[in-house]
Amino acid sequence: MKIFVAGHKGLVGSAILKRLEKEGCGDIVVKSREELDLLDPDRVKDFFRKEKFDWVFLAAAKVGGIYANNTYPADFLLDNLKIQNNVLEASLKTGVKKLLFLGSSCIYPKNAPQPIKEEYLLSSPLEPTNEPYAIAKIAGIKLCAAINRQYGGNFISVMPCNLYGINDNYHPENAHALPMLIRRFHEAREKGLDEVVIWGTGTPRREFMFNEDLADGVLFLMKNCNAGDVGEFINIGTGRDVTIMELACIIREVTGFRGEIKTDPKKPDGTMRKLLDVSGINALGWSAKTGLREGIEKTYRDFLDNPETRL
Repeated sequence: MKIFVAGHKGLVGSAILKRLEKEGCGDIVVKSREELDLLDPDRVKDFFRKEKFDWVFLAAAKVGGIYANNTYPADFLLDNLKIQNNVLEASLKTGVKKLLFLGSSCIYPKNAPQPIKEEYLLSSPLEPTNEPYAIAKIAGIKLCAAINRQYGGNFISVMPCNLYGINDNYHPENAHALPMLIRRFHEAREKGLDEVVIWGTGTPRREFMFNEDLADGVLFLMKNCNAGDVGEFINIGTGRDVTIMELACIIREVTGFRGEIKTDPKKPDGTMRKLLDVSGINALGWSAKTGLREGIEKTYRDFLDNPETRL
């Protein structure tokens, strides 16, 4: 079996690649951005025609936190649409037997009932701070579903909760909340600061899943399920959430910071709660295994061991 992991250097793709290698899942192909620009439709088509893949994991995407989404909305929409369309069309036209598309829980409405069921998609307006990224991911879900319906494809769409873990991004402007907090608490301890200020009120609730759990979940789906088993798409997460302040307190303990945590209510909170209903994937026989503190401890050790991730 020949497998392509698109986005193998990112948080999600690197975990999937590591798990595939551990399981010995056939001939695994990866390409750097310099070797294969997924934004270029002709290069993608030629690559797929040459390789003739059996499985594809589409984990490549332009990603970032609230600041990045607010600052570069056109880039987030254009680039993600291009990446998805190019890979999905090439997979269809070259007979890829099975594909897994990675989305994001930001596809759901800002005020969706909690926990969020798959059926709540497009039931009310999105959260404005990440709307462009969400629209791109919704388009990817719909394209996978359309390919399955029109061409008999086997393209599975998975919507994860907030992710963190090994090989995370700690960029001072573009990182997501959890890795950003790890960096800030670590630097505050190193500099001997008395306090760390977190964005917003600290009251929004979020669900966080360790990236190696996600890799375990998507491989479970690819091995044991088909698109018809999961419907248009399926949620994947832990089914448990914490407030941003609770998260900050855990990270303070793990990093050894002794100072105070303060909030900045002038900064946006984003959606007040985002907890996925994971009963669907649980019913198929899979559930997440890594606790939040355990995952943060593993992530912080990786942060300390790989200072290049902080650039």
